[in-house]
Amino acid sequence: MPQWRLGLFFMLQLVLLGSSAAKVPVIIVFGDSTVDSGNNNFVNTVAKSNYEPYGRDFDGGKPTGRFSNGRLATDFISQAFNLSPAIPPYLDPAYGIKDFAIGVCFASAATGYDNATSNVASVIPLWKELEYFKDYIGKLKGFQGEAKARETIGEGLYIISIGTNDFLENYFAVPVRSSALTVKEYQSFLIGIAKWFVNEIYALGARKIDLTGLPPMGCLPLERSINSRLFQFDECYQEYNRVAREFNVELQKLVEKLSMERPDLRLVYGNIYDFFDTVVKSPSSYGFEVANVGCCGASGLMELGYLCKIPLTCKNADKYVFWDAIHPTQKMNKLLADYIVNTTLARFM
Repeated sequence: MPQWRLGLFFMLQLVLLGSSAAKVPVIIVFGDSTVDSGNNNFVNTVAKSNYEPYGRDFDGGKPTGRFSNGRLATDFISQAFNLSPAIPPYLDPAYGIKDFAIGVCFASAATGYDNATSNVASVIPLWKELEYFKDYIGKLKGFQGEAKARETIGEGLYIISIGTNDFLENYFAVPVRSSALTVKEYQSFLIGIAKWFVNEIYALGARKIDLTGLPPMGCLPLERSINSRLFQFDECYQEYNRVAREFNVELQKLVEKLSMERPDLRLVYGNIYDFFDTVVKSPSSYGFEVANVGCCGASGLMELGYLCKIPLTCKNADKYVFWDAIHPTQKMNKLLADYIVNTTLARFM
């Protein structure tokens, strides 16, 4: 190849790479403990994880408020987009708008679509996460300028991971919604809130949105334990899994509907159920040894939050799918992130 053509070839490659890197300038996260990077540290609630052994495998070995031994799936997703390797929580005063301009988390552990869910543990409701996002936009405009901030908001990737608590912490545990609504009616109620939320952030400029579905809820160690009288412990509680699958179908329909209504909206459904289910059924295929109990605590069945005790926690969390009785280990979060990046989010790369 002639020298001038070779030079032109490399110049074009640099332009293309630069363009690709600029496609997603920021990751913006809403949701619950699956993606809360530490906002609950600054909320008066028992739903916290800013103490050992949480975070023991995080950079520096410090508890950050993430419900895992290390990083979350959203942290790994951010890194995959060549952004920050760890998305900071919006309520943490240690970070400022310069940090939030490339990654920000509004999520709150133990919250849900339903306001009643957030009331159970006195955490941040979804509507308040939206208010924080509005506040963030104002700060971003002050930092980047009006035009640049609009571009950042429009090109940013929005990840919404929420819903499990609405069923496990609220509907099936507190006899308020369940006494008034059937499961299907409650699912429709939550889908209505999901629609409202997507429309709200769309109106504020969001165009690239991942609406993540529910995992196989009946396979969480806590639910296996609570419902073990109904089935063999080594099995998942299929009734909760069925509810999760049904909800995910309705969520997919919502994604299709909103995508038809708004041609400029790039809304995708994040299917984590199937991959999570595959790992739980065949953990050794992914390098795990244990998939039915969590790493922290003596039994791994019920331990969560303050019940996770350092002396009784497993030595190598990489052998476990779950860190505590509900949340994945850092290794599982990495696998989930790789899967979602290579499938659902590939169109935004």
